Amino acid sequence: MNFNTGNAIVVDHVTKVYRSRHLGRLRLTVGVTDLTFAVREGELFGLLGLNGSGKTTTIKLILGLLFPTHGALSLFGHPLSHREARSLVGYLPEIPSLYRYLTAEEILRLYGELSELPSTVLPRRIDEALALVHLEEHRRRRLQEFSKGMLQRVGIAQALLHDPPLLIFDEPITGLDPLGLKEMRQIIVMLNQRGKTVFFSSHSISEVERICHRVGILVRGRLARILDQAEWSQREGALEALFMDTVQSTVGTATPASR
Repeated sequence: MNFNTGNAIVVDHVTKVYRSRHLGRLRLTVGVTDLTFAVREGELFGLLGLNGSGKTTTIKLILGLLFPTHGALSLFGHPLSHREARSLVGYLPEIPSLYRYLTAEEILRLYGELSELPSTVLPRRIDEALALVHLEEHRRRRLQEFSKGMLQRVGIAQALLHDPPLLIFDEPITGLDPLGLKEMRQIIVMLNQRGKTVFFSSHSISEVERICHRVGILVRGRLARILDQAEWSQREGALEALFMDTVQSTVGTATPASR
C-alpha cells in the first residue's frame, strides 16, 4: 500500500513483536501481525476487538508511541518519522491523566504551553475547545468536581487545542453513564461533521454501529475484516452479529496477541 493523499492513516503490513526477558530467557509476544488498512480523510472509523486483540497496540503504533517490528505507517502521506505527521493528530487515551486540582481552563493552558502553542493563539484555542465540548460554563471549576463524562470532554478538548485534522480516541466511552454516553456520541459525530477524521476503539458495538462509516475487526492481533456501514445499517444489531461471526470464524487461525 502506498502513501497516497486521500488517506488520513495508512498501516502497511505492520507487525509488532514485544521482547522481554525473564530469568535470562528471551520472551517474544506478538502484539499485531501484518496489519494493512487505510482510514480515509473525513471518515469516522471504529476499531472493534475482544480484550487482548491488539486495539491499544494498533493505536500506539499509529501515534508513534511504539515502533513496528516490520512494516510502515503514515499520517496524511507523511511517514511517522516526520515531525509534521505527529502534529496532525490529537489523542485521547482511555484514562486521561489530568491534574485534578486544576480547573478546566488551567489544564488546557498547561497542555497548550507544553505543546508550544503561541501565547497570542492559546487563549482563543482554549475558548474554542471548551465550546466544542460544551464546558464553557465549567471552565473555572476544578477537575476533582467533574464527572467521568466531563473529564472525558476535557480530554477531548486537550486533543483539539492545536486543531489537528485527525483525532484518535482509545475507548472514549468506557465507564460512562447513559447521559455521558449520549454526550460523547454527539461530540464525536459533531467533530466528524466539522471535517475531522475520527479513529476510535471501543467495546460498545451498538455505539460503533450508530455512528461509524466503516469498522475494522481485530482478532488475536490480525485484522480479520473491514465492514462498510451499508453492511449493517439495514438491521439493528446486525453489526454485533457480523462481529461475532467474524470472531468465531477467525479465532482458530489467528495469531495470539496479549496487548
